[in-house]
Amino acid sequence: MIGASTVFPAAIGALFALLMLVGGAPLGMLAAGALAFAVYIVTQPLRGLLLFCLLAPALPWMTITLGARITTSEAILALTWVGVFFQWLGGKLPPWPGNPTERAMMRFVAWSIVPLVAGQFMVQAEGVGPVNWVRWLLNVSPVFLVPLLTPDQRTRDRLLLCLLLGFAGLLAISLSFFFMGRDPMRMVAFLTALHYARPDAIQDILTADPTRMASPWVHPNSTGGALLLAVPLGMFYAVVQHGWRRALGLFVAVGGAAGIVFSGSRGALLSLGVFVAWLAIKKTPYAGRGLLLALLLAAALLALYPPAQQRFASLFSSNDVSTGVRFEEYLHFPEAVVRYPLGMGFKADTPATANGVYGISNLWLNYWYKLGLPGMLLFIAVTTAWWRQVRMPGSFAVVNADNGMRIATTGTVLAALATGFIDHYFSFTQVLISLFWLILAISLQTAKAPAPSPTSVARP
Repeated sequence: MIGASTVFPAAIGALFALLMLVGGAPLGMLAAGALAFAVYIVTQPLRGLLLFCLLAPALPWMTITLGARITTSEAILALTWVGVFFQWLGGKLPPWPGNPTERAMMRFVAWSIVPLVAGQFMVQAEGVGPVNWVRWLLNVSPVFLVPLLTPDQRTRDRLLLCLLLGFAGLLAISLSFFFMGRDPMRMVAFLTALHYARPDAIQDILTADPTRMASPWVHPNSTGGALLLAVPLGMFYAVVQHGWRRALGLFVAVGGAAGIVFSGSRGALLSLGVFVAWLAIKKTPYAGRGLLLALLLAAALLALYPPAQQRFASLFSSNDVSTGVRFEEYLHFPEAVVRYPLGMGFKADTPATANGVYGISNLWLNYWYKLGLPGMLLFIAVTTAWWRQVRMPGSFAVVNADNGMRIATTGTVLAALATGFIDHYFSFTQVLISLFWLILAISLQTAKAPAPSPTSVARP
């Protein structure tokens, strides 16, 4: 009987020979490099997940064309799933995740087929719904990849290290461009060289307000959302690690907090405050003093940094454009859900304004908009099941290696959900949502780890 270990090399060899025959040596050599990369991931899919953690935070929307244009991050996830499939054929995978959160997620994904089909007929727009749906599936798939590929603490530690290195790369790029000069065209040229799609749209976004820090996440609010995921992880990683890993965690935490301020993302800044307040309520060591220090630093920044003053003042301004748009979105939302009772689906992105129908800057209502009311309720069911598995009763009076990253990952997801009251980017924003679901999956895995023994508990 021919096994998976025989079929895969034979298929690769046949494909390479075909490319050499059709395209000649140049195409053959290029294909050889691509195939070698594919083999590197497919033979050990954990490598793909680790590579995704390195690349996705720093260069999320760098693209390649595989028939359709797709981000490199999503392509790596796809290759990782190919590797998972071959491991499954060889009987090397652990059982399929079957905890309450994963079961709720399967129901959520299954329902998405209904708005996918409905949207193909009801939405009058250009777009290929099935392709967008598959890309969305790739973005939510870390919920299942993490338990399949990181069943032990050692591999989860490698995963977190790669994720923090990816966020450090994002900060190195963004802060370097920010301090070298405020000309957003430098970032446009950099991202265009990395094959980012729609350079014209990138230019429009980055030049709209040059005082806000540009980054590979393009829109300042998406930058703030990405850094909101980074700061809690970096903060607690620094507490539980030593040496250069502690320095890495501190850089991500401090640099990420500064990046949120420089990006002018009000939602991310407020949600970061909610996270620190949650730590203070749970009596986490130094959280109260950290909250006070953050308030003092914020006050100093507001006094010394005029762009921050303008963004903060806009919170209380009746003339703020983004606030006005949000009120218009809520006003027109009933019309939107009546027009798409089964959800808008995946044929087109939720519009800001298109054909008289507005989008919605709310995480849960955006799920309703895209996947219908059942889709929103199923998403709530997923997060409810997650919370029941990861919640940590009592105080956090002791933080150490046994519980530090559990607190960090749980708090990160809570902070991301808090942004949902004023923005929607953790619902369907490609790659950003994959990081959200990745961290949610890590929090589930850390919650399933054995409880710390009393002898291992020590104050930091």
